[in-house]
Amino acid sequence: MPSVQLTDANSSELVDCTQQHQAIPVGERCVVHLLEVSADLPVDTALCYDLLDQQNASLLADLPLCYDGQQLPVFMVQPTIKRMLHGSCRKPHYPNDDALIQADVQVQQSLLEPGSRPSLMMMHGDQIYADDVAGPMLVAIHQVIEALGLYDEDWKGTEATNLKDLIEHPNCYYGREHLLPEVDEKVEKMVFRGGRKPIFTADGAHNHLVSFAEVMAMYLLVWSDTPWQWVDLDAGRQRIPAQHAARYDREKPIIEGFSRGLGKVRRVLAHIPSYMMFDDHDVTDDWNLTRGWEEAAYNNDFSRRIIGNALIAYWLCQGWGNQPQKYRQLTDEVRDWFGPQGIQQHDELVDRVLEFDEWHYHLDTTPKLVVMDTRTHRWRSESSANKPSGLMDWESLSELQQELINQPAVILVSPAPIFGVKLIEVIQRIFTFVGKPLMVDAENWMAHPGAANVMLNIFRHKKTPPQFIILSGDVHYSFAYDITLRFRKHSPRILQITCSGLKNEFPHKLLAWFDRINLMIFGSKSPLNFLTRRRDMKIERRHPNGRESRVLHNHSGVGDLALADKIEDVQAIVHQADGKRVVFEVED
Repeated sequence: MPSVQLTDANSSELVDCTQQHQAIPVGERCVVHLLEVSADLPVDTALCYDLLDQQNASLLADLPLCYDGQQLPVFMVQPTIKRMLHGSCRKPHYPNDDALIQADVQVQQSLLEPGSRPSLMMMHGDQIYADDVAGPMLVAIHQVIEALGLYDEDWKGTEATNLKDLIEHPNCYYGREHLLPEVDEKVEKMVFRGGRKPIFTADGAHNHLVSFAEVMAMYLLVWSDTPWQWVDLDAGRQRIPAQHAARYDREKPIIEGFSRGLGKVRRVLAHIPSYMMFDDHDVTDDWNLTRGWEEAAYNNDFSRRIIGNALIAYWLCQGWGNQPQKYRQLTDEVRDWFGPQGIQQHDELVDRVLEFDEWHYHLDTTPKLVVMDTRTHRWRSESSANKPSGLMDWESLSELQQELINQPAVILVSPAPIFGVKLIEVIQRIFTFVGKPLMVDAENWMAHPGAANVMLNIFRHKKTPPQFIILSGDVHYSFAYDITLRFRKHSPRILQITCSGLKNEFPHKLLAWFDRINLMIFGSKSPLNFLTRRRDMKIERRHPNGRESRVLHNHSGVGDLALADKIEDVQAIVHQADGKRVVFEVED
């Protein structure tokens, strides 16, 4: 059992601490460990940590985790947030560099400087793409599963009923859409009214992850360079059907480039507190988008298993570390179901994870950081199963309001932007009107009247914080708005910063047109705003590097938030994956 040792980086003195340890075996040679350390730690002080084995030998000393001049990873406790990094949407096979490498650069430059070092890094969705996997990445996943002996499982509802059969199936690579579940005939007649309806609608579902072992291996491969020592993409190509070989060859150098940057990604994660929240691609595209989708997905045993497997892996690889105390009851209930023979009571485990309703959390920092779960507390439409659900229901929004009351300032994390690009929202509304919300991912806060009105009323509440910073992602482009509410004597000052993606982008030409048309039609003085909910808001757009002709920035990057006393002085920065720096500047 490993233990933690803390030392002051300046004096090398040991820091007294107590610790708790929990372990979950997920394979013959793979165990997930959670170490909780309690200590009276000094603030804004460089601290080193080490992991020791049972013989008190260092487990970290020989690993390439340190920056120049350091012998162990260094972190700081910074309860007052002066600066933080954030981002979302990291698709390994997108043909661009990984912006998390720029996060490593920023931490390295400020490693021992409490005044400028980022307090934390917040990833607000799509840390993996379980529904859109490149062929070479799926090959790597299966090789890691074999190397670590990750557990197999049995399921029902398709031709391949376990992982071994799935890997040997001719549709395993680039053909999984033929194996994925379809809408039950009864549900189809009641909800979708005819036509073939696959439950999983992702464009890249050809390699959609299915088993728990596959999702676990994916997490290992996107966060660390270590598992790549067991990967041979050339050998794996032999399994690829001939008609997909050219695609595999196109994707292979992109995945290889991604893997070469993971040493720096692993290093930055070892040096900065990192928090995460899921979004749709961490499970599947259109996850809980409509009531009809939910009825189709959760009434099908196979799709229910796929969703549950993704959530189990999220719990172990991301959620558990956000706030461990929230997961103690869940862990105590299901720990014994993980054993040498694999997961026992797998269906019951899926049920338990799907019932879990504490994925959201907050940090008692200054300002307080509140992270919303906009996926599992949906406000479902009662009038139509095909209308988009609200991103949070009334009960969860009421709970959110209690977290905000009497706070002087709040950083609110919403995976999807609360205030989006109006033109794109109008297009989504048109597709929703004709009954096709799944075609355009019609997920925005204003798509559901109930959720939109409650959220706006939270901002109007007399005990609402006078300053909000909203961090969001999801949309694959970046922008920043300053917002005040009209017709209110003391409106809160709201700054929304959307940064997306870490390794993904919107189609460039299309977004350029959207940007121009949106500025023409829905500019700050446009009378059309009075026909929408924006009649109650004044929105001032910040421009990337002061370019007044542009609002939307389309390049892979990591967000950098520099706080200030006045919200107009807060800096919204994007460090592009290519190293260039973009600042969203306030309009004159």
